[in-house]
Amino acid sequence: MTSLYGLGGKVAVITGGARGQGRSHALTLAAAGAKIVVCDIAAPIDEVQYALATRDDLEETIQLVKEAGGEIAGMQADVRSSADMRAVADLAVSQFGRIDILLANAGIHDHAESTIEIADDAWQTMLDVNLTGAWKACKAVVPVMIEGGRGGSIVITSSVDGLGASPSWGHYGAAKHGLQGLKDTLAFELADHNIRVNTVNPTGVSSPMAAGLSKVLPHVVRKWKHNDRTNLLDVMMLEPQDISNAVLWLVSDAAKYVTGIDLPIDAGYLTKH
Repeated sequence: MTSLYGLGGKVAVITGGARGQGRSHALTLAAAGAKIVVCDIAAPIDEVQYALATRDDLEETIQLVKEAGGEIAGMQADVRSSADMRAVADLAVSQFGRIDILLANAGIHDHAESTIEIADDAWQTMLDVNLTGAWKACKAVVPVMIEGGRGGSIVITSSVDGLGASPSWGHYGAAKHGLQGLKDTLAFELADHNIRVNTVNPTGVSSPMAAGLSKVLPHVVRKWKHNDRTNLLDVMMLEPQDISNAVLWLVSDAAKYVTGIDLPIDAGYLTKH
């Protein structure tokens, strides 16, 4: 790893960090020298049909980073709560004195036969977690970045479904499209503070969320496989590390003039579709 990708002295806050992409991001940024503050709801949400992360998952992420030689603090926190997000920001400041990086990664998925059949509660929960949750994380962290006067980098986890149509999960697509607008606006507003804001837009990623969906919604998996909703390159699902590699670039000095972009890590999915 070159010094261009080194994050020594920087502090990264990661939401949804108990497992999957969030855990991978924590390990990757810690290996690059960043100090990590990780949070996760680590509890069920009524409208989510698959098992979410647990407290044990969160503790495992913390332990893995420590075993790899990294510095980390963590707590249970719900991105739907402004108070929880402020508590995460306060934890970062109390433990490490600053915040340089925010990975607004927490998210859920869901399915319905059509958008007009989505239950009201399911729609609201999807937007509350995936869209409003990212905004609340930014709202808590950005003032700390501004006060620090060192600039910063925010990476919001969106999806290919934030850049194209999302049949069978219109509420997910609506939330992810909303993240694109949030990213654009924040990039514009925060440029004077040298705070960069970008999204990563993955295709399907092999993760506990994907595994959980495949168990409770097997017909979705069949539709994905058989209606040509596949990637251009010959890979069905990416690994979390594939997304972490892109995130590391975005938050590093190698991308110091990159802001306001959508970065597809999609194996050509958007080109094909």
